[in-house]
Amino acid sequence: MTGIKIGVLLLSLTTILLASGNPAFNGEWTLVPQKSSEIDLYGTLGLSFDTDNDRVELIQKWGSGRSFADTLKLLTDGSINRIPIRNRVWPTNVFMGISLTPGTERKVKAYWSADANTLTLESDYTLRGSQGPRTVSAVHRFQLTPETEILRYRIDRTTRPESTPIEYLLKRKGSREAFVMHLPDEWQVEGKLDENAFLISLQGTANSQGPILYFIYPPNWAFNYTPAIYDFYHNDRYYTFTELKTKEQALERLKDRVKGYVVWDPQVRTSLIVAFTAAGLEQAVVVSPRLIPLVEKAGLEMKEDLRDIFLAKSDYEIYSWAYDRYWARCNKELIIWMGGEYGDVMKPGVADWGIYKKTFFNDLSSVESDTLEYALAKKLLGEMTPMSLVMGWHSYAKDKERDHVKLTSSFGHTVEGLHTLPNMSFNSQVPATPGFEFRNNHHLRPDSTYKVEKKVYITCVQTDGLGIGAWTKPGRGEIPYAWEVIMNYHWLAPAVIEFWYSQATPNDYFIGCLSGPGYMYPKAVPPQFMPTLLERAYGLMKKLDLNVFEIMDYSEGATVEGNTELPREIVDFYYDAMPEAIGFVNGYAPSYTFAHRDGRPFISYDYYLSPTRPEADAVADLKELAAINSDRPYFLLMHVRESSDVKRVKSILDQLGPEFELIPLDVFLHLAGQKPTFQERFLLKP
Repeated sequence: MTGIKIGVLLLSLTTILLASGNPAFNGEWTLVPQKSSEIDLYGTLGLSFDTDNDRVELIQKWGSGRSFADTLKLLTDGSINRIPIRNRVWPTNVFMGISLTPGTERKVKAYWSADANTLTLESDYTLRGSQGPRTVSAVHRFQLTPETEILRYRIDRTTRPESTPIEYLLKRKGSREAFVMHLPDEWQVEGKLDENAFLISLQGTANSQGPILYFIYPPNWAFNYTPAIYDFYHNDRYYTFTELKTKEQALERLKDRVKGYVVWDPQVRTSLIVAFTAAGLEQAVVVSPRLIPLVEKAGLEMKEDLRDIFLAKSDYEIYSWAYDRYWARCNKELIIWMGGEYGDVMKPGVADWGIYKKTFFNDLSSVESDTLEYALAKKLLGEMTPMSLVMGWHSYAKDKERDHVKLTSSFGHTVEGLHTLPNMSFNSQVPATPGFEFRNNHHLRPDSTYKVEKKVYITCVQTDGLGIGAWTKPGRGEIPYAWEVIMNYHWLAPAVIEFWYSQATPNDYFIGCLSGPGYMYPKAVPPQFMPTLLERAYGLMKKLDLNVFEIMDYSEGATVEGNTELPREIVDFYYDAMPEAIGFVNGYAPSYTFAHRDGRPFISYDYYLSPTRPEADAVADLKELAAINSDRPYFLLMHVRESSDVKRVKSILDQLGPEFELIPLDVFLHLAGQKPTFQERFLLKP
């Protein structure tokens, strides 16, 4: 083939690429104003594309009521399109004394990028300013992003500084639109709990067809981040929220997503927990008798009536009835313990998630002496898929956290609390930004040398994960601080964990927890499940760039009256399963297991900072610990209760004196691995 023929062929191929449109552009696009250049007067911009091979029709509509529309019908083969100018409006900058020149024309060359993800318009036209006409060249680029249904539009002009281009972000019309409500602080059975329970059930049911309803919980809610996550969705994930003010308004806007209603009996608190199960299976909302007119006015059909049938019955009898009626249809990889507060109060924050996932709800006792409830709890857990999730929380009236987690662990299941966990039916459906990398703030540098000195090295780890902790409280970022990551959020609520990672300062260091891929007690887990559970945990660590893991085991009682130490074989499990972990931390309050292998230490907490401990006493405690552990270096690992903010912790540490040095956790473990002055210690079984 001659050079001329090759050249002709290449030119033909280039022309085909230039002319080839992308149907993914087709349709209407709306402005994301918080991520766009400000638009004078009109305030907003809408785009509409209609592509057909080598042609595109582009309509720009500036403004809504007071508006200006510009329609371009273009060939996209790189040839010159001549567009008559009939209106003087220059829509991007109407407050500048510049106008287009009617009677002249725009010369526009349009072409697609090789991957067809960018449409470029190169245009020349005449503007008129106070000094007369001026020819201007502009480049308009419309680019689809890797993020689904997001379009970037950039304008560069020869007359505008390169450092300040005009940029707009648009999303496909109708996408990422949702409602938001502020929930009142009403959780009494004899008060307005029924209204909040109705709204939360509406959330779980409506969100089953896509994330449409998000709640901002009261300021005193245990998970205090709902306003911050809302801002993240709005500003960084491009959601447009419409606020709903009343339950009537919420039902009217969302009733098409609901198939019916379930009536619970305010005389029997447990009937509401059962109603949540029925609501999930029937795609229904839960109502008290006084709210029946509300749902019937909306045209909803009654699916279940739980009034009067549970009077004088025990929880065991009620949940046995629910088991017979619903269990066969329920999710077997997830179950909800709707515990926590008791009596006249219920805070069913996680109920939307359970309804969304069609799960069985209960608050059965995990104490063996509660014979009937305990047996039914075991029956439920035993019939679930092994190594499943138990969400919600135990009842504060029936048992303790350690009873509940011990029982669930004995089946190889893991726990993700609490009963107050909010908005999961929404959060679970918002993906992380495409290409977002979960990068931890590691402080160890391969090219650096770390010398161990005769000091008291101290480091801090916040308790109870990020959700109910001090993340949004004062002081974060001022000192090195470690945070327990709820690793399952990588798949349960990916955008929420992106929020934490994107907000982290260089002083915020993340670690994996708690004992497994979720909260579990390793001494209670059947040994045949341990390898798989730790493999899952280690896989999540790798995805989240974590190299420190935390263990806790209260299966034999709490620290003071129980035994939180670990036997050597359990410690071996973690060392073997997580070969790239640089170290392990253990316990909640002080625990007593220590080990080191090849420079990788296993260190238990030596101090628990209670939120009620006066600062002066905490300072004295830490100094006394250093006096008792007099060999230097001394490695003092401190666990900080989640209700303490970082400002308070810093104030305490600032009073310790020059012998103490606060260092990041990964540096702490590296130094401890070099010179482990702690003695190895394991639980010795009789």
